[in-house]
Amino acid sequence: MKKRLKQVGSVVLLSALVASAAACSSNSGTESSSTAPQTGNSAEPPKLTKLSYWVSNHPAASGQMKTYAEMGMYKELEKVTGVKVEFQHPPLEVPQAQEQFNLMVATNELPDVIEASWGATSGAVVRYPGGPEKAILDKKIIKLNDLIDKYAPNLKKLLNEHPDWKKQISTDEGSIYAFPFLRGDDKVRVFFGPSVRQDWLDKLGLQMPTTIDEWYTVLKAFKEKDPNGNGKADEIPIYLDKNLFATDAPFLGAWGINYSFYQDGGKVKYGPIQPEYKEFLTTMNKWYKEGLLDKDFAAPNDKLFDNKMTTNLIGATASFNGGGIGKYAGLMKDKDPKFDLEAAPYPVLKTGDKAIWGQKDFAYNGVGAAISTANKNPIETVKWLDYAYGDKGDLLFNYGVEGTSYKMESNKATFLPEILNPPAGTSIQQAIAKYNRATWSAPFVLSDNFQMQYLALPQQKKALEIWSKPTAERKIPLVSPTQDESSKFASIVTDIQTYQDEMLLKFIMGVEPITNFDQYVKKIQSMGIDEAVKIQQGALERFNKR
Repeated sequence: MKKRLKQVGSVVLLSALVASAAACSSNSGTESSSTAPQTGNSAEPPKLTKLSYWVSNHPAASGQMKTYAEMGMYKELEKVTGVKVEFQHPPLEVPQAQEQFNLMVATNELPDVIEASWGATSGAVVRYPGGPEKAILDKKIIKLNDLIDKYAPNLKKLLNEHPDWKKQISTDEGSIYAFPFLRGDDKVRVFFGPSVRQDWLDKLGLQMPTTIDEWYTVLKAFKEKDPNGNGKADEIPIYLDKNLFATDAPFLGAWGINYSFYQDGGKVKYGPIQPEYKEFLTTMNKWYKEGLLDKDFAAPNDKLFDNKMTTNLIGATASFNGGGIGKYAGLMKDKDPKFDLEAAPYPVLKTGDKAIWGQKDFAYNGVGAAISTANKNPIETVKWLDYAYGDKGDLLFNYGVEGTSYKMESNKATFLPEILNPPAGTSIQQAIAKYNRATWSAPFVLSDNFQMQYLALPQQKKALEIWSKPTAERKIPLVSPTQDESSKFASIVTDIQTYQDEMLLKFIMGVEPITNFDQYVKKIQSMGIDEAVKIQQGALERFNKR
């Protein structure tokens, strides 16, 4: 792992501006070949021979390879296109990755391609302060509309067929700024939610919880009745690290709000200052004081979490379908055959209520590969990136290398058995990660056919059904402030999010009494939240008119 880069003079302000924002957030066709890349009417291979490409790594890949260049997909892509890619990976941790991103753009030491969350406004992701239109204005990346129109027939065709996709990947000014990661249909847009040890529920004679009160009953039983059977009071009833509190509101959503901006009947509101947020904090403080919430929740550590899960200590959490339910099923397959982590419904306050908040992505989640202004071969780079959106690229980016990770059956790509049933100690996600990035994100279109194979276990298919039920009606699409508003909005939101993140921990841990909630709200109001809400309201209205 690269060492964390040091900040220098002019970078300090930019780094501070964005670091907190990062804390607010994985088809069919013909065979791939070793000939020139498919680019619609033009099959001429690009003249490009080498590309530098900045992109965050992923734990499923980083544990097996130093760089994406070792991945089967990119090895094959190099054979097909003749383009050798030099990947530049920042640290895995988002704050450090954001810091490196800030330094890179501030010093103008830009690679040819920068893959980041250009269009995202929340979530634990790396992004440009002020949004993609500002990045174009600042001459960090180039506008792609004309280049896509002339040299990217595959993506152009998809955008013509799906005007809603084009709306999502464009700015208010109409600029397309990146080759996007697109989730093709509903089945690939839901992949995260609450999960609980079904085997522990069964052992204690408990039903799957659906309300916050039922969750409390279950968690108390997990703590007091030794469901792991080792005779020790060592169970951790629920693990929710500080980042999971802000990710698609897995429990906060029971109160009808989220941890950022949301819309209610077309009106923008801010979750962390609503009266319902106080009720949520009161509940989480109670869980923490009673030892139901993992004491380490304020210091997320993936390796520590893996260890706790695989040593039979954690009863519930919020997890990904592939990188959570599927991952631990694989790791525990031989170690504990009774291990059964299953999806739980997004909780509500009253029995019979319908969950509003849940994780459901739009077709575009903001992740895309932008071409920097330092790129000396933008046309050839566009052709290279466009390959992923054609039939052959679809197979390569979704399934990997034919004969090695998949085969064609009845004109349908099918993963080989060793991919979907890897040896004990290896998850399906890790097996697929040797060949491609389809289990997290990349600039291509993720297919339903991939998803339904990736969710190989009954528990995973059930999770898709359960987690798809919330309406997600209050979620705000990927809106953006105007160029004039962007710096002010980023400054306001950065300061507020830094403060609210600190207070979230203090309220839950009891360092700050809940009785001081009104003072906390007044503080956020004094920091300009009303103006930020007004900016978001205008951005939402502009998005709806795109």
